[in-house]
Amino acid sequence: MILPIVGLGDPILRKVAAPISPDYPNLKELIANMYETMYAADGVGLAAPQIDLSIRLVVIGFRPYDEKTETYGTATEEHTLINPEILGVSTEKNYFCEGCLSIPGIHEDVLRPVDIRIHYFDADWNEHFEEISGMYSRVAQHEIDHLDGKVFTDRVSQLRKTLIRRKVNDVIAGKYRTTYRMKRK
Repeated sequence: MILPIVGLGDPILRKVAAPISPDYPNLKELIANMYETMYAADGVGLAAPQIDLSIRLVVIGFRPYDEKTETYGTATEEHTLINPEILGVSTEKNYFCEGCLSIPGIHEDVLRPVDIRIHYFDADWNEHFEEISGMYSRVAQHEIDHLDGKVFTDRVSQLRKTLIRRKVNDVIAGKYRTTYRMKRK
């Protein structure tokens, strides 16, 4: 089931999400719904607060895009992160243009560590300690920020914040169009 995505301005995006336990109700169904919602919105990551649940759950998925047909293929990589925490980060950092399903129409360069060490549980409650890098690392950091009450625009320079303030205020006011369903205030 495709769920509505919460937009910037909703207080849930500023709350620190709570950890969950293996007996969380209908967890497998929730995870499946999150993947379906993320792909329907052409996203690569989705955190539970973005679907109005203040819990520490993230889904990440990458699908190849065919520019000729303007369609996405089957997911080549999927990651379910339950109660994720970043244990360490590399000193090497880089900028990458990020966007967010909760902040439609805004894309900004964000500086993040290239590699991170992460601890999480997967959908079967297997525990993982991993070193991750590349796009997976970037998306994981972005989504874990959501679990900590942060959004990517918090990480841009003060000058960029000033320059995009009007666009951000429009999103908060609900003045945006998306191809996916958003939760309205």
